Amino acid sequence: MTIAGNIETILVKSSWIRKMFEEGGRLKAQHGPGNVYDFSLGNPNLPPPDRFKDALQETVADCGSGDHGYMPNVGYPRVRRSIAGHLSTEQQISISADEVIMTCGAAGGLNVVLKTILDPGDEILTPIPCFVEYGFYAANHGGILKTVPANSDFTLDLDAIEKAITPKTKGMIINSPNNPTGQVYSEESLKKLGALLAEKGRQTGRTIYLISDEPYRKIVFDGKSVPSVLNAYPESMVVTSYSKDLSIPGERLGYIAVNPEAAFREQLLAGMALCNRILGFVNAPALMQRVVARLQGESVDIGAYARKRDLLCDDLADCGYKFIKPAGAFYLFPETPIDDDVKFVQALQEEMILAVPGSGFKCPGHFRIAFCVDDATITGSIPGFRRVMEKFIKKETK
Repeated sequence: MTIAGNIETILVKSSWIRKMFEEGGRLKAQHGPGNVYDFSLGNPNLPPPDRFKDALQETVADCGSGDHGYMPNVGYPRVRRSIAGHLSTEQQISISADEVIMTCGAAGGLNVVLKTILDPGDEILTPIPCFVEYGFYAANHGGILKTVPANSDFTLDLDAIEKAITPKTKGMIINSPNNPTGQVYSEESLKKLGALLAEKGRQTGRTIYLISDEPYRKIVFDGKSVPSVLNAYPESMVVTSYSKDLSIPGERLGYIAVNPEAAFREQLLAGMALCNRILGFVNAPALMQRVVARLQGESVDIGAYARKRDLLCDDLADCGYKFIKPAGAFYLFPETPIDDDVKFVQALQEEMILAVPGSGFKCPGHFRIAFCVDDATITGSIPGFRRVMEKFIKKETK
């Protein structure tokens, strides 16, 4: 054996998202990019806002001695102050720079949080469907991801959550707007969840943290807004990135915001500063920190994603697909007309359509479409979507 057995196991079970993305590369090389309809990866196709280019050029021009050197592990104080000011309005709670930790994206931030709070064997809950790498992140730090069913409309099932909590429960990750469903959790449900976690924490004698993964917070439609988790429960924290709302996923920049009312605030902040360093991140990218400090509140054109959503939903509904129209993010999660979602996705692949089976999100019987693509990909794919649906409907009626 040349590598760790655990990594060999993970490779076998590796992300369906990446598998389909890599298959897309093969098919595009073979058939030409214009003949492959790739909905596999949530890679934003919109350009960053116009202000981003100006802020980048201004930041580079302003660079002086020491601006590319080491900094505090939690990030530049002036950047954290800028973010805290914006967050105080967004999250409806007074946050200082001290409660903000700059990270290498939301993935880096989640690993920092879990490294800080988990002892071996501790459990982290999350509703399904969920982002598959949560399980890997928990395992990185000796934890166990425990999934909890959601309601049929993908909202939080508080009864199921209550039943899933044990003396080993250390926290819960939620993702709103959700990947892959686009569901946005209501303020009422978040407050009820906070009350539940507080009561269960008293019963088990340990703090149960609520970790809100929010990279899609600004990508919401139809006048909706994302309620504040920090305002709903004191033992909470937000982990987010600029990957989706600024369309800069390759820059790997995000942050953690710890609730200022958390009982162990000082220990959490000290632990996260340490973990940011010892996980090898050391600090978030210096140049991009200074860029985003100039861009608080900016985002890509959310209306463009809303239009893509409507275009896709209208056409797929006409083809007979069943789904819940997403309130946010840039994913659609339709039902498959057969139980075997992998088989259905393979049939789509024969039409040069690349989607991800719901099994990859621990929710079989569905598939995910990332509609952060050009309009031609959406419109060009519809005949293939129609043929595959008709194929399976005919089989069922025989």
